[in-house]
Amino acid sequence: MESWPWPSGGAWLLVAARALLQLLRADLRLGRPLLAALALLAALDWLCQRLLPPLAALAVLAATGWIVLSRLARPQRLPVATRAVLITGCDSGFGNATAKKLDAMGFTVLATVLDLNSPGALELRARCSSRLKLLQMDLTKPADISRVLEYTKVHTASTGLWGLVNNAGQNIFVADAELCPVATFRTCMEVNFFGALEMTKGLLPLLRRSSGRIVTVSSPAGDMPFPCLAAYGTSKAALALLMGNFSCELLPWGVKVSIIQPACFKTESVRDVHQWEERKQQLLATLPPELLQAYGEDYIEHLNGQFLHSLSQALPDLSPVVDAITDALLAAQPRRRYYPGHGLGLIYFIHYYLPEGLRQRFLQSFFISPYVPRALQAGQPGLTLPRDMAQDGPRPDSSPTAQ
Repeated sequence: MESWPWPSGGAWLLVAARALLQLLRADLRLGRPLLAALALLAALDWLCQRLLPPLAALAVLAATGWIVLSRLARPQRLPVATRAVLITGCDSGFGNATAKKLDAMGFTVLATVLDLNSPGALELRARCSSRLKLLQMDLTKPADISRVLEYTKVHTASTGLWGLVNNAGQNIFVADAELCPVATFRTCMEVNFFGALEMTKGLLPLLRRSSGRIVTVSSPAGDMPFPCLAAYGTSKAALALLMGNFSCELLPWGVKVSIIQPACFKTESVRDVHQWEERKQQLLATLPPELLQAYGEDYIEHLNGQFLHSLSQALPDLSPVVDAITDALLAAQPRRRYYPGHGLGLIYFIHYYLPEGLRQRFLQSFFISPYVPRALQAGQPGLTLPRDMAQDGPRPDSSPTAQ
């Protein structure tokens, strides 16, 4: 069978010219990622010429080049103009940093805070322009939510509301689901889920009118069972599913919905070791005696120590999350999900593609290693240590912060 001739030098020149035109239109930054991509395409071209028929090789090379270069291209951004955005949870962390950046870009920012006199609120008042408005709101209080919704409707009547950033969230205890009071689950749901639900539903008439954006900060803990984050993870799982529903239902209105799933970053709450120590003591003081006897105080100490150790590895620079939120607000075609932070790709790959046993082992070694409850420790009458715990769990006298 006669083979197709490989393109001549003139044809390659035409292909190269078209590729250069596409590069210019794609607005790619010349840097290491682009140079690495071009080197990869050159190597792929060499392999394709030797292993595949010419047409198949050209198709593979073209498809690979389009995928790689489109991932590297800077997305088209919409102008800021007079756009207004409401951000919840701006006392500290992602919300505070995002409010400062959007204000510097020219947005009209409505920033809700739990306390108008908190350090973060005072910083926003001092550093930002008069366009930024601070609004006090506790997401567990319907009156606060109603007041903020009414203020937003009145003060965006002329410009419209372009975006809502559901950032406010809360994690209370680090403990097994059995050890967490039911009230903790309710509080996490009230803030992380119902608060975001009420804000989103309340502002949807404005967002539908502007064909705007809904950006929600969730967590990988809502996608996979991180040890000792049951209450927090459950609320974030419900939140992510809700935003998935909104994403589909609001398509006819032109409203785009994005979820931010950040890695662990050093926000103020992460750095506040004293806060986590107080919550541990509160948990110990309120546990029913039978549960404290079954698990033991050393078990809870171990969980808390491991959790604090994992927080010490958190990423200090919040800009990847702030950039993801900004892109979700301004990109012409924002992503449905953003995963800012190192290592999340590996974590999600393991979660979705490896067997369940390996997934559990990875999460335990990555986050909080297993520890034998007091009632299951050797020597306790009438109880047998499970085989997998006996083989894999640390000894009862292990250091709480040992890896």
